[in-house]
Amino acid sequence: MPIPLYQVDAFTNELFGGNPAAVCPLEEWLPDATLQAIAAENNLSETAFFSPEGDGFRLRWFTPIREVDLCGHATLATAFVLFERQGFRGDTLRFQSRSGLLLAERGADGITLDFPAGAAQPCQAPRGLAEALGIEPVECLKANDYLVVLRDEEAVRSAKPDFRALAEVELRGVAITAQGNDVDFVSRFFAPSYGINEDPVTGAAHCLLAPYWAGVLGKQQLKAEQVSSRGGEVLCAVADDRVYLTGQAVLYLEGAITINR
Repeated sequence: MPIPLYQVDAFTNELFGGNPAAVCPLEEWLPDATLQAIAAENNLSETAFFSPEGDGFRLRWFTPIREVDLCGHATLATAFVLFERQGFRGDTLRFQSRSGLLLAERGADGITLDFPAGAAQPCQAPRGLAEALGIEPVECLKANDYLVVLRDEEAVRSAKPDFRALAEVELRGVAITAQGNDVDFVSRFFAPSYGINEDPVTGAAHCLLAPYWAGVLGKQQLKAEQVSSRGGEVLCAVADDRVYLTGQAVLYLEGAITINR
């Protein structure tokens, strides 16, 4: 049974930049074990699977080792595939997910994702976190992930985490961030317990980062850069309990998976 497979570089307008995601359109859902095996075989930070449902689609995301509740770059990649390769004629996509209804709208600047905003609360840095990051935080906040504020952009860029130690953190991952030199803020994101030592560009983390920096900087429109080795740009807007993330995407690969059953 052939399953279409697309690999898309998200949050970039250049091939080999941004964050690569695999996207698999399905006519019917496969067993979860099969979905997880496909994601492990793809060995990318996320593989997205979608299938028609109601007036939109059901969307799920898998890392190489587990399913996650929300993924930004793989949602952007899925929207790109539907708009550019699957012939979707409208300008707005509706996705049902484990994080509720998500929207993706194409426009002049790229594809805008409508995601739930997260509210990180100040906390005491857990034991061992500073040692795992190799740097002392200026501030630590907690939600689904830890949000660790560092002194400046150079501290974010030069951080060399101990991934084995970071894997012991009880939350999904750790975002490190600081005010940017040429953008509003920069970040990096680590989730070794989910099979992702460093994620190149993390849309879901910006659901925490954008509201935090909107409060610090007093502005609702922000330009962000995730300063991983691949790098990527995210245009952010914050309104009430939603975050709007805009980015571009580039197709890298198109093929098919063959599964015998």
